[in-house]
Parts: sequence; C-alpha cells; structure tokens
Amino acid sequence: MNVVFITGAAGFIGSNVVDRLLENGLDVVGFDNFSTGLSEFLDSARRHPRFRFVQGDTLDVETLTRAMAGCDFVFHLAANADVRFGTNHPRRDLEQNTIATFNVLEAMRVNRVTRVAFSSTGSIYGEPDVFPTPETAPFPIQTSLYGASKLAGEGLLSAYAAGFGFEVYIFRFVSILGERYTHGHVFDFFKKLLADPSRIEILGNGRQRKSYLYVQDCVDAMLAVAEKAHDPVNIFNLGTDEYVVVDDSLSYICEALGVNPKRHYAGGERGWIGDSPFILLDTTRVKSIGWAPTLTIKQGVLKTLEYLQANQWVLDRRA
Repeated sequence: MNVVFITGAAGFIGSNVVDRLLENGLDVVGFDNFSTGLSEFLDSARRHPRFRFVQGDTLDVETLTRAMAGCDFVFHLAANADVRFGTNHPRRDLEQNTIATFNVLEAMRVNRVTRVAFSSTGSIYGEPDVFPTPETAPFPIQTSLYGASKLAGEGLLSAYAAGFGFEVYIFRFVSILGERYTHGHVFDFFKKLLADPSRIEILGNGRQRKSYLYVQDCVDAMLAVAEKAHDPVNIFNLGTDEYVVVDDSLSYICEALGVNPKRHYAGGERGWIGDSPFILLDTTRVKSIGWAPTLTIKQGVLKTLEYLQANQWVLDRRA
C-alpha cells in the first residue's frame, strides 16, 4: 500500500481514513461528489503535499477510472447509507451501492489495481437467530434495500477476486460513532433536544438493542486487517462485544446535556422498515489478528456528543 484511492473521501469514515493514511506517510487520492460528504472534513488533508482530491461521482466511470490511475490500493467507502428512508427512493441503493461498486471494480481492473477494502454492513444479516452473529452465519431474507445492495456489492467483489485475482477486504460494520459523525441516533437525539429539551420523540419502543464502534477503532481495524490478512476474500465483522438499549443511550446523552425530557415513543420493535431490533456481531475473527476497540459504546456516544456540541455547524449543513 503506497498510493491509496478513497471513494467517499469527504464522508464521516472516509475523511478519517484519509487523515490516518497521510499520518502514516502514504500518498492519498480522495474522490467524492459531496452529495453527503462535507468539504470541511478535508481541510487538513488539502494542506498536505501527499494529498490530491478529485471531485467526481462513482457513477461517472470515465472520471473515476482516470482519477484512480497510479494507485495501488482502494478504500471504497462511498455509499448511500440512508437505511431509514430507503423505500422512498429504492433506485438510489442500487445505483450508489451496487452499480457504483461495479464501476470501482472496473476502474481497478483497467488500472491494474488489485487490492480493495469495502465498507459493507452488519445489515446484510437481516434479523439473524444467532448472537453474537459470526461472519459464517447463513444469510436470512434481506430486510432493507441498503443491506441487499451491500450484499450484492460483496458478491461482485468476491467474483472479481476469483475472476481477476483481486485481494478484497469486506468489512461488515455495526454503526460507527465519533468525530465528523453526520447521521444516526446521537445526531438525531442531540438535534431534537436542542430544539426542545423538554420532550423527545423516539422511533420504535426504545428497547432496540444496538452495537456501535468508535470511528478511530474502526480505522485501526481496517488497517490491521489490510496489513495482516491476505486471502483472496477477507471478510471481517467490525464492532464491539457489547450493545446498548436505545433508551439507555438516550439517557447517556440527556445526562451529559443536563436535561430530562418526557419521552414519546412511536411504538413497535422497529424504528423503520429494515431496522433490526437487535444487532450484535461476533468480532472473534478481527480480534484474532491483535485488534481490540479502545472505547466502550458509552464512551463513543459521549465523544460523539462532544464533537457535535463543538461543531454545531454540522447540524446546519446536514439539515
């Protein structure tokens, strides 16, 4: 890994990967169309002599292929992560998650780049029967368009590994927390409490059990795997050994803010179509290479809240 190409470079996870790789002495080419990524997240990288940015869309094959020239590793992190409203625009997941992944793989083939890390999701497990859920779990019926589109992307990566000698790293994430966080439950709860600290609406019944991972721990894990795992197809769950009940996570946030709102529940086990009531991934495989998270979920929630408090411009930009 010498010159790294990153799709979604201005996004939450992507921009943190950019900064880490530059700190590690690598050359980085960032690629983003700013549909959800924020230009400000690249302010530090833009001042770095080893960073080059190309504004472009992963659906634009010509621009993508040209931008990737000279690179030897790809982090494909660009995606539509709008699980909650996926049924409002079903084609978006197909285009931005599945077709875009095909385009990245084709750009790699043309440029003779053979190593790629892919941000998949724990959502591909749907609503499993085994907890914590291992990488070898059978896939149930898909419950979200997002999960289905990511699973299709995984299939394409595996096929390119078999057909063209690629080495692929598939990371099935839980939800990620931390600096530059721009969507998710901490974001939503904080924004609601700023608007009205006396009451808050909670999707579902508040008893959903979720696992989360701090973004810097996520970056550590991806880089450790890319260094140490060298099978044609390397599939790793990324998460922690714990989960948090949504109501309890809200309590962490309320306590930190010094508020005690009346809670109103939408009801039901799921907050939206495709919302799995219980997510807990088995991370034995990634821990076997020497990685372990540094923050608990509670610490990750509070660190995310601190970031949003200090950077409330993010709330306005993501309105």
